[in-house]
Amino acid sequence: MAASWAASGGVSLTRLRLRLFLGAAGQFLFRGFRTAVAFQAEDESCTTEVVNVVFIDRSGEKIPVQGRVGDDVLHLAQRHGIDLEGACEASLACSTCHVYVSHDFLDRLPAPDEREEDMLDMAPLLQENSRLSCQIILCKALEGAEFTIPKITRNFYVDGHVPKPH
Repeated sequence: MAASWAASGGVSLTRLRLRLFLGAAGQFLFRGFRTAVAFQAEDESCTTEVVNVVFIDRSGEKIPVQGRVGDDVLHLAQRHGIDLEGACEASLACSTCHVYVSHDFLDRLPAPDEREEDMLDMAPLLQENSRLSCQIILCKALEGAEFTIPKITRNFYVDGHVPKPH
C-alpha cells in the first residue's frame, strides 16, 4: 500500500515516518547536555520558518544569512562559508565557535549552562556578550540578530591546521 501511494506521487514510507516524527515544521531538535543538533527534512514547508541574522567577520564585513528555526548558529555559519571553526563539532569541548551576540538579543537566549561557561573561560577576548555559537539555536525571537566573530581564537591543533566541517 505504501509503495503504491509513493508511486502515485505521495511521499515514501520512510519520508512519511520522518514527517510524522518530525511534525508540521519538518524538523526535530535533539538536545543532550545542551549540545544541539537539528535534523531537518528536505521539505518546502521548512522555508516558512526563516530567521534572518547577520554575521560580522574578522574584517568587520557584515554577511546577512537566512537560517531556519532550529538551526544552530555554528553550522549555519559553516554552511554559508563563514570562517567559524567549531573544532569539537559542537560537543562542548572547545571554544573555537565563540561569538559575540548583539546586546539587543542577548537576553532572548537561554542562560549558558555550566559546561558552556567552562568552555567560554578558555576563549580569548571574552566579553559579557560572549557565547558559543554551537549552543545558540535559532528561533523567531532572534530575527535580525548579529553575531560577531572575535579577531582571534584558540585551538588545540597544530598551528595552521584548519579542520573541515563534516
